[in-house]
Amino acid sequence: MPSPYRALFEAPGSKGFSAAGFLGRMPLSMMGIGVVTMISQLTGRYGLAGGLSATIALAAAVAGPQVSRLVDQYGQRRVLRPATLISLTAAAVLLLAAHQGWPDWVLFAACVGIGCVPSVGAMIRARWAALYRGTPQLHTAYSFESVVDEVCFVFGPIISIGLSTAWFPEAGPLLAACFLAAGVFWLTAQRATEPEPHPRERKGGSAMRAPGLQVLVVTFVATGAIFGAVDVVTVAFADEEGHKAAASVVLALYAGGSCVAGMVFGLLHFSGAPERRWLLGVCAMAVSMIPLLLVGNLPFLAVALFVAGLSIAPTMITTMSLIEEHVPRAQLTEGMTWVSTGLAVGVALGSSAAGWVIDAAGAHAGYGVPAVAGAVAVAVGFLGFRRLKRPAPGRGGSVEQHSERKERHVA
Repeated sequence: MPSPYRALFEAPGSKGFSAAGFLGRMPLSMMGIGVVTMISQLTGRYGLAGGLSATIALAAAVAGPQVSRLVDQYGQRRVLRPATLISLTAAAVLLLAAHQGWPDWVLFAACVGIGCVPSVGAMIRARWAALYRGTPQLHTAYSFESVVDEVCFVFGPIISIGLSTAWFPEAGPLLAACFLAAGVFWLTAQRATEPEPHPRERKGGSAMRAPGLQVLVVTFVATGAIFGAVDVVTVAFADEEGHKAAASVVLALYAGGSCVAGMVFGLLHFSGAPERRWLLGVCAMAVSMIPLLLVGNLPFLAVALFVAGLSIAPTMITTMSLIEEHVPRAQLTEGMTWVSTGLAVGVALGSSAAGWVIDAAGAHAGYGVPAVAGAVAVAVGFLGFRRLKRPAPGRGGSVEQHSERKERHVA
């Protein structure tokens, strides 16, 4: 590991909470695609599969910020464990209902409960912020966490799709639930690195009142639609090509491109305005969807998705730094979770829309969904760009105000 990354783990407890966070985030890449694979295996209905995946994402979008707001107030251990137990119970109901062929409404109700899953990535980033706030190391830490996210997306779909197709349909979501339980309970057992709660600093209302955060969240709704649609359409495209299990490898390459870019990005230091790099990243993600409209086979698709992935991690890393500028310190976990919420809403919309397009016109037509979503993301980013140039007073950020950029070293 390059020395800037290795130096991160000199802080006591950092290895433990990072490892726990890796386990706890595996379900992020496994549960949705696992449900799609499971339902398509059991029923052959991609519309239902996409709808259930969308329900999980929407439920997480509603519950996630509320869970994180409680975390900011009362601490990670007191909040995450009960929320995780609710999600695990709902996952058990979903697997049983799918196996027994219960009515669709039971499946959807269970997916709503699964949405109580906490945003583990936000919890880990909050711990890094508590360790390295105000230093260049925080940029490196955020870069490392983006790489971890992408490693999860490399291996998660492979494991989930592979188990569900080679073993039994429910295997992927079942293992995702096991990872969630292990990761969250291990993380919350580590009290020394848990950020201090801010029960008296929560009188200012929701973090979403920050204009800059509003722009980031709305833009990432469209970005999430890209991710959700690409997942569902890729599984269907591989199925049409007669190699459904290969979808996991193709999606792994998509995440692999992001992983490579994130690792390199974390070694760099920047002195310019982060909002410009953020907007450039959003544009790059949108443009990278255009070649998908031309795919004719799985090898071409794999190459196109790897290239498309190169823009993901740098954009996400810069987004976290912008949240540091636009959200007060006492609301940092909630602010990070709102971005995840925007992604979740987008994933819901994208996966659902893609499922219906696939059912109506085939998998190839489904790649029009992420292309449209990318165009929307660019439009919102340009319209809200001015808001990102005005950091909020009293923010909890790791970077200086925009009038002090000469000494800035983090994205």
